[in-house]
Amino acid sequence: MTLTEKNNILFQLGKILNALGQNLPWKGYELGINEDEYNTLNELCKTVHIYNGWFKEEQVRKAFLGIASWLTEEELNQWISQYERPKQKKSVAIIMAGNIPLVGFHDFLSVFMSGHKAVVKLSSDDQHLFPAIIKIMSLFNEQMQEEVEIVSQKMEGFDAVIATGSDNSATYFESYFGKYPNIIRKNRTSVALLEGGESKDDLKQLGHDIFDFYGLGCRNVSQLWIPENFELDRFFEAIFDFQDIIYHNKYANNYDYNKAVYLMNQLPLLDNGFLLLKEDKALNSPLGVLHYVRYKNREEFDQFIQEQEERIQVVVGKNYTPFGTAQQPKVTDYADRVDTLEFLTNLA
Repeated sequence: MTLTEKNNILFQLGKILNALGQNLPWKGYELGINEDEYNTLNELCKTVHIYNGWFKEEQVRKAFLGIASWLTEEELNQWISQYERPKQKKSVAIIMAGNIPLVGFHDFLSVFMSGHKAVVKLSSDDQHLFPAIIKIMSLFNEQMQEEVEIVSQKMEGFDAVIATGSDNSATYFESYFGKYPNIIRKNRTSVALLEGGESKDDLKQLGHDIFDFYGLGCRNVSQLWIPENFELDRFFEAIFDFQDIIYHNKYANNYDYNKAVYLMNQLPLLDNGFLLLKEDKALNSPLGVLHYVRYKNREEFDQFIQEQEERIQVVVGKNYTPFGTAQQPKVTDYADRVDTLEFLTNLA
């Protein structure tokens, strides 16, 4: 399949995902698929939570919109033009995570655009969305079967590996896949820095960085750095609109459990009814909890970021990733800051 053919498939897919992300009805054949095909994917947005309770309709549509933003002619052409096509087509194993909907799509996209074949092992937490996307892509070009293979059993016959998982699974991945060219990702999380002069809207947008996808992604903020004299009531007031998150039973169970543990241990907490704030320098916080650190000077924060560089995915703040955009990565925002496409195009 030529690069032009791949681009055409992706441009059309982007239009479909954008429409689905906005929960729009079928627009007609300008989308390239018929009404039944469109409605099947639209229905999956509404029902996939049956298989994974975290994948509520709003979160799936949010994921669709994020992917759609990559699949425009301008974005794809600008992205791929920076790399040379490999001389030989390889098979690249992709072991996908399942913490948020379609979190592994960028790895597939990178393999697809690099000219290699993707051999995909899906997470048990996300087994329905990716096959549905590939089915749509196959409607535009039957050669898609030569570009991607979804496997359920042992992976064999691959030349390189991209694997995403926990710190524990990464140890297994390194042992099993170490002899292959690889990208192996471990646990990461994100932090935010407030300097004191942020507007109410800035703080509200920070709520998206904390709560989008229920805080399950490595790009979600789990720790907040604030000046010593910062009034946390400002923060609580700004994020009030996110209160409905507590009506998600799985999130509420985590919130209630962590609250009970902290109270039994008589640990000081701040609580607004849907988020617990705990003063703690630990980078990772449990679900439903946000750690915060009061700092005296910026050097403290800069030193912390330098020390924790291998564990931090995104830093949110005025001079970093803008508030509200941590979970809106661009196609060039590679996980763990490892250029996936460069890795793929350099495979010998």
